[in-house]
Amino acid sequence: MNNEVISNELYDIVIIGGGAAGLSAALYAARDKSNVLLIEKGFFGGQISITSEVENYPGVFETSGAGLIDTMRKQAEKFGAKFTVAEVLKIEADPDEIVRIVHTNKGAIKALSVIVASGANPRSAGFENEEQFKGRGISFCATCDGMFYQDKEVYVIGGGIAASEEAQFLTKYAKKVTMIVRRGELSAPLTIANETVSNEKIEIKFNTKLVKVEGEILPEKFYFENTETHDSYVEEHEAGSVGIFVFVGYTPESDIVKDLVEVDKYGGVITNEEMETKIKGLYVAGDVRQKSLRQLVTAASDGAIAATNAGKYTNALKREFSDKFIELMRETYGAYAE
Repeated sequence: MNNEVISNELYDIVIIGGGAAGLSAALYAARDKSNVLLIEKGFFGGQISITSEVENYPGVFETSGAGLIDTMRKQAEKFGAKFTVAEVLKIEADPDEIVRIVHTNKGAIKALSVIVASGANPRSAGFENEEQFKGRGISFCATCDGMFYQDKEVYVIGGGIAASEEAQFLTKYAKKVTMIVRRGELSAPLTIANETVSNEKIEIKFNTKLVKVEGEILPEKFYFENTETHDSYVEEHEAGSVGIFVFVGYTPESDIVKDLVEVDKYGGVITNEEMETKIKGLYVAGDVRQKSLRQLVTAASDGAIAATNAGKYTNALKREFSDKFIELMRETYGAYAE
């Protein structure tokens, strides 16, 4: 993998983000013989790479998130996709210009089309002192930190798919898992909800929210409120004996494009079903999109659609310029990546 950005090349497609959506896009683009570069700022895989067990990806009976991502990357690399590690700072996508410019901390990269697959980050629950105790009793990753609560107790904040699945995972370590759910029921699919409710090590407190956490170094006092009656109560534990895991959704990583495209109130980029934005040659795929289901399979699907349409777009540009295309691009933008 090339870790240095080569700024004098013009790519057909530049992909931003090395998660499932980005890697799927890289695979489809590379198999279509496009000159494709994928830029990842940190580690490949995003959220799925820290998942110890993946059991709901079609055709894969059971694997780890990191293992699946590694296979995806190798598949894309096999067909010629290039990779680099850099942080994207901004995108120039003037509707009147043919070439899109991706500015990174290692230089500018030119492309005929860009696919943004930057993913999403865990959302905070919003209770008092949450920021203070992040990493010190409050976690957003069960597979990362569950082992630290062997034979201890944990609170899981949230009632959706992620919260239900992670609560079940945490029972491998914790002696008791208490789910704190604002609503009167779980919002996870019925099969997952039933498995969660029937788990003997999981207690669910519906119509409840965590209001505040206190403690000297680690959380010790936990303040709760009933969302219907507004009655409140406090639970106290020895410091270090209880952990909090927050799973209340994700915030899309859309800062690099929010001034170029339409976003919803949560920051999710609005596209059509072809992953197209209002700017030609700029596509968005995966969890950074506005969508109702953020899962591995939907991210991979988005990436495939985005790459297919980006390929059609770049090929149409080449046909429009015919034989003079490469010569024009070289004269205007430097070497054309072939």
